[in-house]
Amino acid sequence: MLKLLVSLLVAGALLALPGWRRTASGTAAAGAVSAGAPRGVGHVKSFFDRLLEVLIGYVLVGTLGFALELNLGNAFPQRWEFYAVTLALFLVLGYPGFVWRYMLRRRR
Repeated sequence: MLKLLVSLLVAGALLALPGWRRTASGTAAAGAVSAGAPRGVGHVKSFFDRLLEVLIGYVLVGTLGFALELNLGNAFPQRWEFYAVTLALFLVLGYPGFVWRYMLRRRR
């Protein structure tokens, strides 16, 4: 249980990092947004960053499910089909969050 807690804390810390910011010259640089700028301005995450976040979330949820299964009794062996279906379900059930974040966002 301690391993699960430590892995959740490490993954949470990694996901809390703001990602790369773009400077005025267009080069990627890690830095803080100026105090006068609105929050989120200049904050750009690449497709790879977002894909990594989804995969880390999938692994965390899978680890939590596996830990709960071990707590209840014997864990059943799974093959690749199980992981393919659960990843597809994870993406489908995460779609409302994508719609809320990117499609229903208020434009300024």
